[in-house]
Amino acid sequence: MATPQIDSERLARSIEELSRVGAFLDEHTGLHGVNRLALTDADRDGRDLVRSWFEKAGLSVRVDRIGNTFGRRAGKRSDLAPVMAGSHIDSVPTGGAFDGVLGVLGALEVVRTLNDHEVATERPIEIAFFTDEEGARFGTDMLGSAVACGRISLVEALSKRDASGVSVGEALSRIGYCGTASERLDPPHAYLEAHIEQGPILALEGWDLGVVTGVQGISWQEVNVSGKAAHAGTTPMSLRRDAGLAVSKLNVHLHDMVRSGRYGAEFRATMGRMDPYPNKVNIVPGRVTATIDLRNPDDELMAQAERDLAGFLRAIEAELGVQISARQTARTPRISFSGMIQDRIAESMTARGFSFRRILSGAGHDAQELSAICPTAMIFVPGEYEGISHNPREYSTPTACGRGIQVLADVLLSLSGEESGDVSGDVSGDVE
Repeated sequence: MATPQIDSERLARSIEELSRVGAFLDEHTGLHGVNRLALTDADRDGRDLVRSWFEKAGLSVRVDRIGNTFGRRAGKRSDLAPVMAGSHIDSVPTGGAFDGVLGVLGALEVVRTLNDHEVATERPIEIAFFTDEEGARFGTDMLGSAVACGRISLVEALSKRDASGVSVGEALSRIGYCGTASERLDPPHAYLEAHIEQGPILALEGWDLGVVTGVQGISWQEVNVSGKAAHAGTTPMSLRRDAGLAVSKLNVHLHDMVRSGRYGAEFRATMGRMDPYPNKVNIVPGRVTATIDLRNPDDELMAQAERDLAGFLRAIEAELGVQISARQTARTPRISFSGMIQDRIAESMTARGFSFRRILSGAGHDAQELSAICPTAMIFVPGEYEGISHNPREYSTPTACGRGIQVLADVLLSLSGEESGDVSGDVSGDVE
């Protein structure tokens, strides 16, 4: 049957309403952003709102022991595995309205549309929002989906702590989202995730949408440098053990690694956080904690970059008389999505006259975790302002969002009508 037309205006209203939860005014730009850091009061309020929408749409809701939340629309065949769609609703502290939210509320809009038109499906359809996809509070991205798919144990996840010493388990209990359902997800028939691109390619090249081929490898490390705090006016430069200098050299070295070209043309390196102690104008820093974010679509080159970086840290220790420890906080290899589902997405886009290209994701997503247990694919929607994200200026037009979610509806309806069969297929080649 033909897929009913989604209501893109209703979708836009839902996105706007959720954006008020955790809203803040950026004093520097005058823009309104979103701060729903994982497992905070704002995250709880956002969860409560979306959960109420699930229930109003007739979905049965369950919450698992890591706080992942699922809404299930029954199919004709309760014995068949569901088709799942979703993403996350937590944000970085200075986020926008669309990151993750489009995938969750877009899937909800599909269900609302099916309800409006009284469309029944063979398979159940489930919508998911996963806990702490961002990793901005507890230091591990895709935390909830990683537990659901078995990469991280529940015990390990619940024991992770934020900068104030609060554990994931404590935070879940405080906001009332430590559920009782099993944290291990039974493999869905397939998983789909619609998402803003969070980059400039689709917008700059003029494409309506993107078919995502996979996700590049990601490596996060926390680096702790110990030197010696000293008086800035009386301590000779030659006698200093300056932790701040060590981290500064490290940051410059990261950029040198990228510019060298030794790790591939798509290698990226970022020092996102630097916390010096005691952080005073007249004291040589005695300790600094910093984070390193490496991205690479080539797993072998990523591993080489990690080895070379470790060697540089040892050299800095010897040169500056400091001590450096590095702790891996997250690491995921490059993954490739289901070629069969990619092709179905492309067929929908072609049939509807939407221009598209195949694109590798530079950002991490819950979909990469789901790909370990079921056929998975993603749809990218272009963003305005060169696709900026993790920023209050993050924005995708209702037209762009509507296109992406209409394609999501097409593919969800197609997959949920299947009684059996393999939808994994061979992985399509990347088109960069």
